[in-house]
Amino acid sequence: MPVQNHLKQLQNEAIHILREVAGQFENPAILFSGGKDSITLAHLAHRAFWPGRSPLPWLHIDTGHNFPETLIYRDWLAEQLGARLIVRKVEDSIQAGRVQEETGPWASRNALQTVTLLDAIQELKIDCAVGGGRRDEEKARAKERIFSHRNGFGQWEPKNQRPELWNLYNGLQGPGEHFRVFPLSNWTELDVWQYVASQGIALPSLYFSHPRRVFKRGGLLLAETPFVRLLPGEAPREQHVRFRTVGDATCTGAIESPAATVEHIILETAAARVTERGGRLDDQRSEAAMEDRKRQGYF
Repeated sequence: MPVQNHLKQLQNEAIHILREVAGQFENPAILFSGGKDSITLAHLAHRAFWPGRSPLPWLHIDTGHNFPETLIYRDWLAEQLGARLIVRKVEDSIQAGRVQEETGPWASRNALQTVTLLDAIQELKIDCAVGGGRRDEEKARAKERIFSHRNGFGQWEPKNQRPELWNLYNGLQGPGEHFRVFPLSNWTELDVWQYVASQGIALPSLYFSHPRRVFKRGGLLLAETPFVRLLPGEAPREQHVRFRTVGDATCTGAIESPAATVEHIILETAAARVTERGGRLDDQRSEAAMEDRKRQGYF
């Protein structure tokens, strides 16, 4: 299927940004989560440097509470695209005493990724971490620059962000600082799905309707997994669900859906009135949950 005009513009912009990253930074890496946005980003990087090999390795911060489908897909795609995959684990950060495991019914390792990520950036001397964040996802992401400057502590500071005029990006940084770069900033969820359809990109089965045992908590459908302890009154039952966003299994909600193909998902997404992150339990901890993690260095 040919790329539509607006998708071609978004594709070309993303490729331009990825090439800017390769040209301006000495040791960049792609933050790979196994979600549809980072998968799209990985394919764009593959295209940007074809027929050569992409100079950007993938860094995956593994919470230890991932869906098995995500990890199987991650390893398969890395082999398919010839990517160098680097994995750092939250479990190692816990064992080293760098972070403390959360307890209670709302416990998740999602927030603990921040320390593991910042430690990995320092260890691997990464000067640019390229992510698949999009401005339409959440209000904290809506005000993000494409080239996002981070200080020596990995934190985002509004006053230190640079203007981005005429597609000119300033990657100048001081010792210990780094950048987060978001080539998909101007994409929407619908754009990603339309691009996936146009390119025939394979995605993890989690994104497509399938029978799964789920239960309700906090108004969301969570999957029954070994990582989540059921509370009194919570009774899992099998339903046909899919996931709009893929993350830590302890906080990623499913939606009831019959959409089992990309074409059906595009129609469902076009009609949706709830953002994809509306199904993330971690974003519901406070009104500024994402903003807080962003300032701490997570996003």
